[in-house]
Amino acid sequence: MKQPPRQRPMKDERDEQIDVQAKSFSLEYVIAVTQILTILCFVKGNPAWIGSLSLLFFGIAFGLFYKYRQYAEKPYLQVGIVSFLIGVSLLIWFGVTG
Repeated sequence: MKQPPRQRPMKDERDEQIDVQAKSFSLEYVIAVTQILTILCFVKGNPAWIGSLSLLFFGIAFGLFYKYRQYAEKPYLQVGIVSFLIGVSLLIWFGVTG
């Protein structure tokens, strides 16, 4: 008996949903670890807590920017811009003093 030729695997909608959920799931853990790292650096007196904290504000900002694109509601954009500016300020502060 002949076997049918193997079909080339194609990504379908389910695969795309799994990819999105996997990225979201991993990002949640990265955020948690970044928060722990920020606290550890602060407690130990390491100035890296400033840079680590800026990453958290960037994450907040980019999440809100995405929500703004989806919902087109201004509060998402406004809070996202404020979070982004805080992240930039902290990153500059870390770059100058750290």
